[in-house]
Amino acid sequence: MIEAIRKDETPSIFALHYDPVEWRVRNLILIPRFTYSLKDIFKRQPLSSTAQRHDWVGCDILLGAIPHRARIQVISDGVPISPRGVRQEFQRLSPLQRIQTKVRGWTLDVLLILESFGKPEFTLDEVYAHEAKLRALHLLNRHVRPKIRQQLQVLRDMGLLEFIGRGKYRLV
Repeated sequence: MIEAIRKDETPSIFALHYDPVEWRVRNLILIPRFTYSLKDIFKRQPLSSTAQRHDWVGCDILLGAIPHRARIQVISDGVPISPRGVRQEFQRLSPLQRIQTKVRGWTLDVLLILESFGKPEFTLDEVYAHEAKLRALHLLNRHVRPKIRQQLQVLRDMGLLEFIGRGKYRLV
């Protein structure tokens, strides 16, 4: 999976939540292949040497590390979302495909931080307060603040963020 991410050949993922008593789908989300990055993948413990598929190596995908705005609801609380609505959400996220896989993690990490504020409007200083976290995630980048500003511009150009002025932004 890690190699697939590096080559930009990952699959899109459907995550299903169902009611086992009623045998009904409660929630179904689509995670487009371009909305998760290397930091979201963890290698699983290998199977025992006596297992039938002992050469197989699995991985866990941390759904909590994927921004909510990068997830597309297909079914919500048992109610299907219109196919048109699902397609519109996919189109809204599709500009992420154009970002190189090496840089896409930055964009998604900044978006996840913006969502963590729990409010639509925020300031550049609030984002800068997470500089250490981003530095720890991206050890090779020595210019974290300029990179944060760049990623805010990328999110703005994608239509996920609006620049209000004087260091203030709004999630769209």
